[in-house]
Amino acid sequence: MTYLGELISIGVAFSWTATALLSEFGSKRLGNLTLNVLRMALALVFSLVLFGVVTGEPLPTGVSSEAISWMLLSGLVGYVIGDFCLFQCYIIIGSRYGQLFMTLAPLSAALMAWVTLGQQMTAMSIVAMLVTLVGIGISVLGRGEHHKVSLRLPLSGVLFAIGAAVCQGVGLVLSKIGMDHYNTPDMPEWLIPFSANFYRCVAGIIGFTLLLYFRDGVAPLREAMHDRKGLTVATATTIFGPFVGVGFSLMAVQYTAAGIASTLMAMTPIIILLPSYWLFHERITWRAVVGAFISVVGVSLFFLG
Repeated sequence: MTYLGELISIGVAFSWTATALLSEFGSKRLGNLTLNVLRMALALVFSLVLFGVVTGEPLPTGVSSEAISWMLLSGLVGYVIGDFCLFQCYIIIGSRYGQLFMTLAPLSAALMAWVTLGQQMTAMSIVAMLVTLVGIGISVLGRGEHHKVSLRLPLSGVLFAIGAAVCQGVGLVLSKIGMDHYNTPDMPEWLIPFSANFYRCVAGIIGFTLLLYFRDGVAPLREAMHDRKGLTVATATTIFGPFVGVGFSLMAVQYTAAGIASTLMAMTPIIILLPSYWLFHERITWRAVVGAFISVVGVSLFFLG
């Protein structure tokens, strides 16, 4: 089928848009930590089912301890710290602005790869960073009462959003390092990222459970187990995010160039504008549209430049 990879990539962008909107609703209903504990638990269950169907074994086999260590560290950074910051920013500034700031993730990944893997920073990468920052600035900055330029969003939400983007980028590089240590000839190559994500989720559920226990105890989780709407949202968030989103993103790069797929999948800040208006009555301004578009252009320069 012509343009199959491109169509799948656009589908992934819509899937991640649904994840962001559901996560905002779920975080406000269940709480940040409670929702993340449920997500990690459900993601592990889905992974066990996937491994059981594909390999006949419920757990990934033949993975070195070094690879597992890197993936657990990736889960700690990307899930526990990163998703905590992301869901907290959803509560404060909403999923629309949260996804806009997530366009900074390629920037942090490029910097992390430069520091740890020795990958060179090209001139186009630097231009891409600047363009992305300009797009975000147009969306979130405005004229203040006493200053020519003022932040139009709560500072705490912006800091959580930046933290989420940085952790996602760093976690991605840590995942790459971990998967480079995989030597599992009996495992299908396409299953390796799912195996890697399994160990990331192990770190995630341990980290989030400990945070929830020491901050609020188990009462919020016990209440959530009796909240049908909350459980439905948590399940949908897990399916559209770690499960369908990851799976189809891997499939997309099999049918089209990675740069094209990555750019199309980065369209979430644009796609999310209308659903945010319909669901959360967030006003759409020309600044929001132009800023989101420029940020996506900046992301595309990372991959197409």
